[in-house]
This record gives sequence, structure tokens and C-alpha cells, in this order.
Amino acid sequence: MAKKAFKAESKRLLDMMINSIYTHKEIFLRELISNASDAMDKLYFKSMTENIGITRTDFAIDLALDKENRILTITDNGIGMTKDELENNLGVIAQSGSFKFKNENSDVDKDDISVIGQFGVGFYSAFMVASSVTVETKAYGSDTAYKWYSEGVDGYTITETEKDSYGTKITLKIKESTEEEDYEDFVTEYKIRGIVKKYSDYIRYPIKMLVGHSHLKEGTEDEYETHYQIETLNSMIPIWNKSKAELTDEEYNLFYKEKFFDYEDPIAHIHTQAEGTATYKALLYIPAKAPFDYYSKDYEKGLQLYSNGVLIMDKCADLLPDHFSFVKGLVDSSDLSLNISRELLQHDRQLKIIARRIEKSIKNELSKMLKNDREKYEKFWKAFGLQIKFGVYNGFGEGKELLQDLLLFYSSADKKYVTLEEYTLRMKEEQQYIFFASGDEVDKIDKLPQTELIKDKGYEILYLTDSIDEFVMQMMVDYNGKQFKSVSAGDLDLETPEEKEEMKAKKEESRAVLEFIKDSLGGKVKDVRLSSVLKSHAVCLTSDGILSIEMEKVLSHMPNEHNAKAEKVLEINASHPIYEKLKTLFETDKEKLALYGDLLYNQALLVEGIAIEDPVDFTNKICSLM
Repeated sequence: MAKKAFKAESKRLLDMMINSIYTHKEIFLRELISNASDAMDKLYFKSMTENIGITRTDFAIDLALDKENRILTITDNGIGMTKDELENNLGVIAQSGSFKFKNENSDVDKDDISVIGQFGVGFYSAFMVASSVTVETKAYGSDTAYKWYSEGVDGYTITETEKDSYGTKITLKIKESTEEEDYEDFVTEYKIRGIVKKYSDYIRYPIKMLVGHSHLKEGTEDEYETHYQIETLNSMIPIWNKSKAELTDEEYNLFYKEKFFDYEDPIAHIHTQAEGTATYKALLYIPAKAPFDYYSKDYEKGLQLYSNGVLIMDKCADLLPDHFSFVKGLVDSSDLSLNISRELLQHDRQLKIIARRIEKSIKNELSKMLKNDREKYEKFWKAFGLQIKFGVYNGFGEGKELLQDLLLFYSSADKKYVTLEEYTLRMKEEQQYIFFASGDEVDKIDKLPQTELIKDKGYEILYLTDSIDEFVMQMMVDYNGKQFKSVSAGDLDLETPEEKEEMKAKKEESRAVLEFIKDSLGGKVKDVRLSSVLKSHAVCLTSDGILSIEMEKVLSHMPNEHNAKAEKVLEINASHPIYEKLKTLFETDKEKLALYGDLLYNQALLVEGIAIEDPVDFTNKICSLM
């Protein structure tokens, strides 16, 4: 029979599909198995509507390998194709019989029929790995079988052939290996088993393969004999399609560890589904520990995306917001608009709806854990709390409302983690602010001079130890109407009216002394003031303006941010003996007063955990006084 040219598209289109549309060559097997599943769905539907008597258990997909001759065959006992259907489905590129069937039977229950194919191009992915493709098919109820044969862009032939039963058999002549591609992988048991497990594990029909197992012959030392047996390669029933009542925590955890290659049980799982504007099922996991590369640019977020049990994308980043990027899991939906290769997702309304609902499900699970199992939540927080904070900070505080009640901070009062809600509920009646203090370690923060008076008044302080914390507070501004206030802000407004009047008088009295010390420091500080926050300590550093001293320390370690400087203020305790000494020196020895001012400034730097500019000069000055 004369060779026919492909009708609808040029050789260039077929060449493009083979070489450009699909990213991974192994996807060809997913496409052919999906087509076989579609064919069996169609026959099952026919059986239901015409009372033929065929049940689901009658169907199977068979794979056979001939490594020596580089032959791979995929056989199904589905509805098969007539000659016209061969012409229309395989001779016309991008015409999908499955898509037509789906549209013509849109009222069918999706649990009964789940046609996967949409575009009619998946079949041609076979040419990525095969030098020739043969399709032998016999339509259900027909007496005649047909053979379709093609070596690619040059066209195809259709001839009558002999076939015992209905269904379709596809034979691929696998290409010879090259330096770039090891095509012989596609006729090895290990590779085929792996591809099926990865992409087609949840096809509803069994995928079977004849597998050989070699054993020593009895009574010999070096002679082997091979026994063959049929193995079913796929699980068929996705765990997420089962009801929650059917599954135990052990089964959920085992699936997670096998699927996502973790040796430790997850902290929690979320098994959810939705119908309506976006229909999907999701199985999500919150890991117990962060992967080694989680807080690096190499980490890839995303959920596995399935369509009717067939893996479409291994990591669909659009389904997870950055603040929940630690979540592992999958989503299965037949409502998403896939592109022509089914490898990528088109950004559509359903995708955005699913992403929003998944975000809400994760937030609800974390809130429930925080309320009902504090120990487990704190374990989660130690692993991923930093990411939640990034979520509040990123997008100029866009995630504040969603995430603020998930935040934990170490408390000066309880000496443990507390939520913002817990803090505000026990604030004193006269307390205006949510106070916080920043530093490298809790113990160091606890000893900061600025915290002493606040604690003496019975006010709780949140201790911030992550570099992002102050940026988060600044982005949030307030919580339930209560503003955040750093203990190093310098304007804590803690004095009584009487104390304010007394301090006002002292400031007026000491103006010349403080101005002299400021000038002697040569621009190192914006101002020198008497302190209203110090109690037993002599000096401390506070800051004016938006940028705090702690934020300056963080930014100084970032590229191109070395010039970011806080407006530092040296505060001196008017109740400390050193204050009287300074006033005396102003009258008697201004040179020594300048020396004292420099020493006090460097002491304040050390208390803040900031390296002094000239340690040798600092020690020499101390020695000169000693």
C-alpha cells in the first residue's frame, strides 16, 4: 500500500513535537499508557450503556521487552480502532479521539470514566525514542484488524492484518544508543518499571510486564536458569482517592516517606478535597525537618500535579505560596487546563482557586496544631518558623493577616515561646506597646541595659534572635491595635508626669556637658542624652529613625548595604555615679571628659554586640586611666 503523508500538519510540525514539546523523553511511555487507559475507559463506558457485560477487572495493559532486538510493545484490550479512526486519530496530528469522546459524554460520572488524553499529540512522542512505530488494532465488534506503520515525518501506511482479539498493540523499534542518549534504557526492566512508577502508578487498570528472574540451576555452581512471571507494576488506587476512615497514620506516613524520600515521619498530613468551581483532591505533608538546602537558592518548592492519577508535573510551584514552601505533597485534578504536551500548566482560574484553597488548608492545619499540640507546633516552628517570618516580611506585609497568629517569639516573662495573642491578652492595663529586644542570643538580650526598667515595671518583652525579626516587626507595625516598640528605640514613654518634669530639669542642667561629649565623639553618634530607660547601668545605645542598631548589623553583612547606618544615640544614666563624674570633669578637665566620653561610647558598642573600631586604642585609654 502506498505511503500516506500526514494530513493536518507539515513535517515541520511533527518534527517540532518530537524534538521540542516534550522535555523528558521518558514521557513517551506515560502518553502511550494513558492512551491505552482511555481506550479501556471507552469500552467500559460502552459496556455500561449497552449492557455488554464487560467489567473493570477484565482490562489490563501489557508491556513486553525484547532487549536484544530493542523492541518495546504496549498492548491493551480496550475499544480498539477502525480504519477510519486510525486515519483520523493517527493520520491527523493533534486530533484527539479521547477529547471528542469526553465532550460527547460530558454528563458521565467522573468516577466511572476518566479519559486522560486531550490533544492527540501524545502518541507521536513515541518517535522521540523509536525509529519506527507499528500499531495493530481491532475495534470492538469488528471482524477486521488494521496495521498502521510509520518511521516518522515521511508519513505512514495502513494495511489489513490478522489480530485475534479487539484492542491495540503498539510496537516500538527503539533507536540505537548514541553518545548523548542511552536509548537501550527503554528496553530494560529497571528503567521501564521506574517510568511506570513515576508517571502511571495510579492508572486505574493494571499495567503488567513479563519479568525474568535468574537462579542457579539446582546441583550446579555457575549455571543459571531464568523463570518468568507476570508482575503488576502500578498501584492503581491512589491513596488520596481513599477515604480518611480507610487510612491509618502509619499508612499516610509510609506513603510520605516512600514518595518524598524522607526517613522521618512528617509532623502532620492534610487530606482534603473540593468540588465546584475547582475540583481536586490533595494530600499534603508538613515535614519534621527542613531539607539541607531549604534556606538556599537551590531549593525548589512545589507540589506534584496529577490529572486523573497521571503525573503531569513533579513540582508545580504555582500551587504553593513561598511562605508554605516547606509543604510536600500532591494535587490531583481533571479541571486544569494543560498545555499541548501535558508537561506544563497554563495559568488559569482553576489553578489560582486551588492554590488559594491549599494555602487556607495549610494555615488551618497549622493553627489547629498550635492550639491542640503546642509541643509539636514548636518542633515545626524550629524547623520552618523563619519561613513564616519571611512570609510576613515579603510583599510589604501582604501576608500579615494570614500569618501573624502563627508567629512565635521567646518571652522574657515565661522563658518560652509565646504567640502575639498570648502576649497581648496579658498586657497590663496601662501598657501601650508590645515591647521587643533584639540580639544574637536570648541570654545576651536578657542582660541588655535597656530591658531592666521595662522588666521592673512588670512588662513582658519579646526576645528576637533571627536577623529578619526587626524587619518583620517594622512591616507589621502593630498587632490588634497595639504597636511594636523596640527597647532600644529611645522613646519608650515609661515615665510618670512627675518623672518627666524631673528629667526635663536634669536635661536642661546637663545640656552643655552632653553637647561637649557629642562633639568630642566626632560624628559617631547623632546625639548624647540623659536616659529615661536605664536603671543600674551607666550607658546604652539607642537609635532614632526607622533603621535600628540591630538592623544596621544585619544589613552590614549584605552585599551593597555597607553604608546603611542607624542614627545612634548615646544615653547616659542620670542616676549613676558616672553622671556626677562627667559634670565635674566638664568644669575641671575637659580633656579627660572627652576620654571618658569615648570610653563610654565603646562600652555601649560592646554591650550591643558591635565590634569597636580600634581595640588597641580602647585598651590604651583604659590603661591610662588605671
